[in-house]
Amino acid sequence: MAANIITTEDLEDFGSNLLSEIKELLTKHGRVSIDHWIKSGKVMDKLEISPGTLQNFRINGTIPFSKLGGIIYYDEEKINEILVNNKIDFNRKAS
Repeated sequence: MAANIITTEDLEDFGSNLLSEIKELLTKHGRVSIDHWIKSGKVMDKLEISPGTLQNFRINGTIPFSKLGGIIYYDEEKINEILVNNKIDFNRKAS
């Protein structure tokens, strides 16, 4: 019986193909639009926060997230919504 050797390249190809198939299935069934999901780096840049602050936001529920295969994704629309909902208007006239 011959032994099959799996290389790092084989695993990378498998992972890439698997993620592509998952994305295709999710978008095909209209459940998720992949385009509006962003990774932690983009969130930190957008909000100008550190990795620790972003982790605290996840822990305390300030920012919702999804985790897939060890990668954390954030709904960009939800982040924009959170920013709008937490807007403080100092120009508001007192009644």
